Amino acid sequence: MGELGARYLDAAIALLESFRDKELPAVDEAADRTARALTDGGRLFVFGGGHSALNAQDVVYRAGGLMLANPLIAPGNDLGVRPITTSSAVEKLPELAAPVLDGAGLRAGDVLVVISLSGRNGLPVEMARLGRERGALVVGLTSVAASMAEPPRHPSGTRLLDNCDVVLDAAVPTGDAALDVDGVPQKVGPTSGVVCSAVMQTLMVSVIGRMVELGVEPPVFMSANIAGGAEWNERLLERNADRVFYLR
Repeated sequence: MGELGARYLDAAIALLESFRDKELPAVDEAADRTARALTDGGRLFVFGGGHSALNAQDVVYRAGGLMLANPLIAPGNDLGVRPITTSSAVEKLPELAAPVLDGAGLRAGDVLVVISLSGRNGLPVEMARLGRERGALVVGLTSVAASMAEPPRHPSGTRLLDNCDVVLDAAVPTGDAALDVDGVPQKVGPTSGVVCSAVMQTLMVSVIGRMVELGVEPPVFMSANIAGGAEWNERLLERNADRVFYLR
């Protein structure tokens, strides 16, 4: 049993090392363009389809995290919905994107990060397509290999990677699972969760660093479990109330 656990960790580490070695220039580009947009008064939104919603939410309201990351939630696109298979159906519905973006008030000069490992389902593809149409900077987090392995489901015939200004390739294998196990007919051990959460945190810290280089103090959460943390957060939230929407 321990051997399987070690193999899984090795697979996840290999993906992270590959991302570090190949994709940091793309992260730097996304961070620079995002930081400049935020410095100019833009807002930051994050969206993930299906399980990728967890990766989007992972950068929201976090100690040490950028306060400006606002989650976009499509009805039924979460693992709390019942039956849970509804979330898979919702991810395929491109028509939900417009009302979600309308509700957020996405506009030119904003930044929209869209996460979809398969990069083929209608909702995340339409979020990215409409985001660019409305003048936002769109950053896509996907797996190019997995996305290209299957036909797109969006009516346009395009994928997430076709509708982004910057693409971050997590290179998660097609089908997500990483390990072959004797006695199990399919692969086990999904890797997208750990890899994409790490990529999203990498992007956020890179944005924070770039804002500092641009001469702007980025609003960053302090843990409310340490002395002065709650007061720090309250002060910064009030200062940035015009760009923080998840407390309303």
